[in-house]
Amino acid sequence: MDQQAVHAHQVTKYFGSQGWPLRGRRVVAVDAVSFQVEKGEIFGVLGPNGSGKSTLIRLIATLLLPDEGEVRVFGHDVVRQPMKVRRMLNRVSVEAAFFKKLSPLENLMYGARLYGLEAGEARARIREILGRLGLEARTFGQPMEEMSRGMQQKVAIARALLSRPALLLLDEPTTGLDPRSKREVQIFIEELRREHATTILLTTHDMLEADALCDRIAILEGGKIAALDTPEGLKRLVDGANGHKPTLEEVFLQLTGKTLATEAEAEPGRVQG
Repeated sequence: MDQQAVHAHQVTKYFGSQGWPLRGRRVVAVDAVSFQVEKGEIFGVLGPNGSGKSTLIRLIATLLLPDEGEVRVFGHDVVRQPMKVRRMLNRVSVEAAFFKKLSPLENLMYGARLYGLEAGEARARIREILGRLGLEARTFGQPMEEMSRGMQQKVAIARALLSRPALLLLDEPTTGLDPRSKREVQIFIEELRREHATTILLTTHDMLEADALCDRIAILEGGKIAALDTPEGLKRLVDGANGHKPTLEEVFLQLTGKTLATEAEAEPGRVQG
């Protein structure tokens, strides 16, 4: 397997066209973005609403096709080899969908069948993953519609992990979780990388989360990469006042001029005439 988990070169994605409905304008959601993610790395993508984070995740996941440039996942082109790419990754988004009348166990067993897992092995693995994410055994048979937003998000993460993906795309995975649940998910992310060498690409609105988890971080603004470095390297871009060590949030504010909102990202990005 290629040691480079993700290779993106001059990736560009437009929405709209020169005609209807934007009347001669098109929106540039991702604008000539280039970066690499190494195998086993936790790579963060930060950006204000509309910066292109979620569009970038969808391009890597083969849910959207790039209009220009190239994306490769473990050496496989997302346009020419989408099925090979999909077998290597899984994605958790902030808007995860379930059969709401079914329980976590029933939803995950359904997912396991889609992945071709044997029923006995799948059931044991489901119980292990849910337990490590902090769900109590009594909740495994509870209808999803009766569960909190945080508990539902943990089930979404568990579903993604069933296939043991080489690349895990986490699009704001801890949004809406209480502090304890958020920390349980973060610990599990660290364990995945440490124990299974899982490569993780993470978008988040939580600066402390990004600082604690990520080996490197790309900051997007207007569909472009404004900066890419380790958390410590990014902090060196900003001068501290009165001996104060800059935080990642201060770096973000200086590079983008914006604050991170907690709502789901509004895509697409800027309009091109």
